[in-house]
Amino acid sequence: MDTEQFVQLLAAKGISLSPEQIQQYEIYYSTLVEWNEKMNLTAITEKKEVYLKHFYDSLSAAFYFDFSKPLTVCDVGAGAGFPSIPLKIAFPELHITIVDSLNKRIGFLTHLAEVLGLNNVQFIHDRAETFGQNKMYREAFDVVTARAVARLSVLSELCLPLAKVGGTFVAMKGASAKDELHAGQKAVSVLGGRLNESHTFTLPQEESERNILIIEKEKTTPKKYPRKPGTPNKSPIE
Repeated sequence: MDTEQFVQLLAAKGISLSPEQIQQYEIYYSTLVEWNEKMNLTAITEKKEVYLKHFYDSLSAAFYFDFSKPLTVCDVGAGAGFPSIPLKIAFPELHITIVDSLNKRIGFLTHLAEVLGLNNVQFIHDRAETFGQNKMYREAFDVVTARAVARLSVLSELCLPLAKVGGTFVAMKGASAKDELHAGQKAVSVLGGRLNESHTFTLPQEESERNILIIEKEKTTPKKYPRKPGTPNKSPIE
């Protein structure tokens, strides 16, 4: 996917980019590739692939959920900034918090935000499990996002405690979403969530399946969740 196709396909979905925003994606790409030579941020470095599998894929969440308002968004385990930084470029009103367990990645994201000129972004070095127990951040966000971090039964325990009651957890998944949903329904419910919408589509050009799960936070997450680091992964709520 070249830049022109990226812009056109987004426009077809109602997301129009200014020349400045298009330039920000270009800077994002060059910064990502430059830093990737020093540290492992992504296995995908070819420009057309980055635009398709990182930028367009990240923005696909906005095809099914309205990010055009000044929402507070927490992105759990964003790695090199996906999906929240592509979303922030397209929707500058967003207030973004990224939590990531690797300090090197936080360094990259801090530099990236500077070169992109982004406001209302913060990057926090922490494990999602301890971050979710921090009173400053617990149940503080309008939206929590995660892309390709863990299976849903585990991911729900990392993300739902951060969403406000009345807020939303947007889980971005591949082809295994239906199986994960079946296995993770109890976890979603125990943590105070309910699946509101599920959307399946294929990524343009390469035709791989993607799923966007829109999970509403209906009630407060019980205090004991998230459990200690590593526990959700070792013994998911089932």
